[in-house]
Amino acid sequence: MTMDGNHQIIAGFIPLLDSAVLVAAKEKGFAIAEGIDLTLVRETSWATIRDRMAVGHFQVAHVLAPMPIAANLGLTPLAVPTIAPMALGLGGNAVTVSNALWALMLERGATPDFNPATTGHALKQVCADRAARGEPALRFAVVHPFSGHNYELRYWLAACGVDPRREVDIVIVPPPLMADALASGAIDGYCVGEPWSTAAAVAGNGRIATVKAAIWRSSPEKVLGAGAKWAADNPEALAALLRALCRSAQWCADRGNHGELAHILADNAYLARPAEWMLHGLSGQLDAGGGDIRPMEDFFVPFAKAATFPWKSHALWFYSQMVRWGQVKHTAEHAGIARDTYRPDLYRAALKPLGVALPVANAKVEGALSAPTPVGSAGASLTLGPDGFFDGGRFDPDQLDSYIAAQTR
Repeated sequence: MTMDGNHQIIAGFIPLLDSAVLVAAKEKGFAIAEGIDLTLVRETSWATIRDRMAVGHFQVAHVLAPMPIAANLGLTPLAVPTIAPMALGLGGNAVTVSNALWALMLERGATPDFNPATTGHALKQVCADRAARGEPALRFAVVHPFSGHNYELRYWLAACGVDPRREVDIVIVPPPLMADALASGAIDGYCVGEPWSTAAAVAGNGRIATVKAAIWRSSPEKVLGAGAKWAADNPEALAALLRALCRSAQWCADRGNHGELAHILADNAYLARPAEWMLHGLSGQLDAGGGDIRPMEDFFVPFAKAATFPWKSHALWFYSQMVRWGQVKHTAEHAGIARDTYRPDLYRAALKPLGVALPVANAKVEGALSAPTPVGSAGASLTLGPDGFFDGGRFDPDQLDSYIAAQTR
């Protein structure tokens, strides 16, 4: 507690569009209205966020959705128990490739509409041609080994017939360095959150090939990571923070606020990049490259579709990918740890007074909804979907064993 009676919370964040809910909570007064004295600390890499969380510099942080699971499974250095009591939105990522690679993909049938199937199959042909000529594998960057970026890139490649373990080289690069790495020729492509794909597009150094919202519609991206001990010792502070973030998410979702939000994010304390860059992701009117503006519905969703709810099915899908790509062995104990990392119980308890839509289920079948669908909820009414993987796949968390077996054969 601070001397004036407010709860003092220090939160780490990475300069990304999806830090918006935390940033707006501070800048628009939602945090202080809930008695939270919120300090935001910008970092460059997810590894630094992870380490500063572990040593207690941050009580909470804007983190990659799989990161708390990896910490609880003991997969990361200085791992400490971490929970995810809230998500920070859906979508927001894109896969960007160099102009040279895009030209080759166009020759092999890629289309400029972000279609994962056409672009992926074109990339498969490019990889095959390179291998036949004895050329090195293409190099793609992701932001962290335990990231939605790593898993969605691998899922997309594998579904299109490209083996991510042999036919491409996947490396780690912090988000703000991605566009420069592409421009220098150090990498051939990358998967990152906005505005770092826009950065390459507006500079004329790359092309957005596909987006997370097309690979897996209505899919999770960042969560609020909270130290498990701090959360247990400070339940009132955590609940107040969740309420502040919920109100912030509602504000961020209002299109009438996007101009102001873009300018807030553009400030040197936050993303330190032009407000116009933020508007591409907020509006879903993406600059695919060279000023080619293309719409992408639900590119980034801050609040609708239960975007802030910590679904246990999301946690288990990330866990399934950790198993698929050899990061952890599948056991019932490990699956239980992943499932229990996400805490919808804390979310519901904190937000019930606000009257917002609260899903009655803790998990759902991912990829089951082909159209907007009303679902059971407490508080306000709730519509989910459409969701789904571009290849027609489904993930039923009650069939975890068979899903993992099918993917790792």
